[in-house]
Amino acid sequence: MNDNFYPSVTWAVPVSESNVARLTSIYRDQSFTTWLVATNTSTNDMIILQTLRWRMQLSIEVNPTLPLGQRARLREPVAQDQPKVLTKNEPIPPSALVKPNANDAQVLMWRPKYGPPLVVIPPKHR
Repeated sequence: MNDNFYPSVTWAVPVSESNVARLTSIYRDQSFTTWLVATNTSTNDMIILQTLRWRMQLSIEVNPTLPLGQRARLREPVAQDQPKVLTKNEPIPPSALVKPNANDAQVLMWRPKYGPPLVVIPPKHR
């Protein structure tokens, strides 16, 4: 399995007609649980071999007035925690086996400093 996580963000306000860079910070805190399973192709039974859990935290300060290559500075954490192999396997919730999966359930929100948050991109499935 090769699961590459590569989120992207926009420099400009996503609810504006302007393309002026106004991004000042990025904060992300996500937790993941992944199961390694073997499937019996005759019965479709799944056997959980291993359960892994990890968390990705990210805080970046952005100064859009600086030249490209100098605009962003990692605040914390500098090092991420390594994934943990759980000593006891957890059951897979039925919702993890059907849509929406994590990618289809993502929402892009714009949370301005002043005013209410706004949904820019709604989830693909509800």
